[in-house]
Amino acid sequence: MKNAVVIIPTYNEIENIEAIVKAVFSQSDFINILIVDDNSPDLTSLKVKELQKEFPNRLFLELRKEKSGLGTAYIHGFKWALKKHYEFVFEMDADFSHDPNDLIKLYQSCHDNGADVAIGSRYIKGVNVVNWPMNRVLMSYLASVYVRMITSMKIQDTTAGFVCYKRIVLETLDLNNIKFIGYAFQIEMKFKAYLKNFKIIEVPVIFTDRTRGTSKLSSGIISEAVFGVISMKMKSIFKNRKDL
Repeated sequence: MKNAVVIIPTYNEIENIEAIVKAVFSQSDFINILIVDDNSPDLTSLKVKELQKEFPNRLFLELRKEKSGLGTAYIHGFKWALKKHYEFVFEMDADFSHDPNDLIKLYQSCHDNGADVAIGSRYIKGVNVVNWPMNRVLMSYLASVYVRMITSMKIQDTTAGFVCYKRIVLETLDLNNIKFIGYAFQIEMKFKAYLKNFKIIEVPVIFTDRTRGTSKLSSGIISEAVFGVISMKMKSIFKNRKDL
């Protein structure tokens, strides 16, 4: 996995950070990691700084002043990755809900199989979710159905947060114009890539709920996703696509 970086946003992930860093690095000697930490009170960033001594020139840290949302953390990371000239940029959670062993499958989809965006999909082959209560599985699955109905995208897992982007996608999209900061951010990125006619491939993965740390999901994030999708679709109708 040459010229690739995995962006991992963190907020209070001290219980997971060392293990996830080592698990990602075990996949390839060439892949790098950028941690975007929102000044975690549990001092996640200090652990990252310790690990940087073990992985010099491979593990990087961007420390932000406060908790500002998942979307802004990824946008910060995307801009950093573009400045560093990476060709393949991954989104990945710190809590092992995304299996590091699947990174190679996403990379191959972009590097070998022509995808511009490769999505680690929970729903492309049935429902592949472990340790989630049924109400959350239904909420997530129906959210993707809802998004497909509104946007006309054919993507089965529209809210997935395990993604590989080719550099050209991030260069083409106006990152300063990405509006959403919660889980709707994941939908918005896919929708804007779809409108730009980038090739999007879903790769089946198994999603396992975190066993350590605390989920960041909230009612405000859900509300943003529900109502934001309609707003996003309406704007796409009335705006020139080059402005999206």
